[in-house]
Amino acid sequence: MSAVRYELIKKCKQTGARLGRVHTPHGYFDTPAFMPVGTQATVKGMSPDELKAIDAQIILSNTYHLYMRPGHEIVKEAGGLHGFMNWDRPILTDSGGFQVFSLSDLRDIKEEGVTFKSHIDGSKHFFTPEMAIEVQNALGADIIMAFDECIPYPADFNYAKNSLERTTRWAKRCKDAHKNTDRQALFGIVQGGMYKELREQSAYELLELDFPGYAIGGLSVGEPAELMYEMLECTVPLLPEDKPRYLMGVGSPDYLIEGAIRGIDMFDCVLPTRIGRNGTVLTSRGRVIIRDAAYARDYSPLDPECDCYCCRNFTRAYIRHLIKAGEVLGIRLTTWHNLRFLLKLMEDVRKAIMEDRLGDFRNEFFSKFGYK
Repeated sequence: MSAVRYELIKKCKQTGARLGRVHTPHGYFDTPAFMPVGTQATVKGMSPDELKAIDAQIILSNTYHLYMRPGHEIVKEAGGLHGFMNWDRPILTDSGGFQVFSLSDLRDIKEEGVTFKSHIDGSKHFFTPEMAIEVQNALGADIIMAFDECIPYPADFNYAKNSLERTTRWAKRCKDAHKNTDRQALFGIVQGGMYKELREQSAYELLELDFPGYAIGGLSVGEPAELMYEMLECTVPLLPEDKPRYLMGVGSPDYLIEGAIRGIDMFDCVLPTRIGRNGTVLTSRGRVIIRDAAYARDYSPLDPECDCYCCRNFTRAYIRHLIKAGEVLGIRLTTWHNLRFLLKLMEDVRKAIMEDRLGDFRNEFFSKFGYK
């Protein structure tokens, strides 16, 4: 029996989007879901209790970074990620593939694996599919990812085809190496660049391996939004109805809503924490750069429609002051708000699916936020 189980609750009559629930060894999470990113076993600026207060049901941690520091053996000795970071809800770990291919200036890709240099100290490392699974088995997340090759955009057809076929071979090796099948679900990752026929090939090859869930990788890497949606529309219908579908690295409000409409169940992105640290917040009326002088005497909340701790207790003027003064509380509050904004957005998306009005919700949200 798989470590995770997907429960389909309802489909939106207006859009076909799915409302569901994913059951894991550490409880369930409702879908469509946004997963805050805790790269190094912490969501930057947030404690576990604060994450629960904003109703984060699942978080993501990064295999590459935890392998580098403090090391997966230490995390395992501490009781796995759940014990190490004192988080008793579901966790997903990525395979480290994206970081291996994006952070290292010097890497050598071969069939056996990838040689790369650490972004911390320049030390040389060799990562294989088996190593990615060994590290993730030690970390102990509920959902783990197969090791895949992340190609740049744009990439030519032959490069993308060779890459996806290697990703399929690596996925088979990951499945063979995975030992904790009763408590960790291994997802395969569909690749294929921006080519419909390659996305279809990747999906069919991975379906033969019968993973308990499937991710779609290699999107939101600089391509136009319309091209990403096109790739989703040709890929998602090929994936099983009874298993979770995860769109990797996507977290802007428009992508979350459009992805849900196209049948995606899970999303993650560093966007809310990253822009929060830079003094930018998401609001129902669009993005606000709160460090700007225009907010020096603005005594309204960041977003009058938000229910987060920040918006209930502090003004734009105060938060701007904290950020300009270099006070840590300032970026903690913007981070808190941004995460709650996206989590609340997904709550609203789920409610709209239940009420068969996600298309109307999309149009209303886009109009207020400033999307075309």
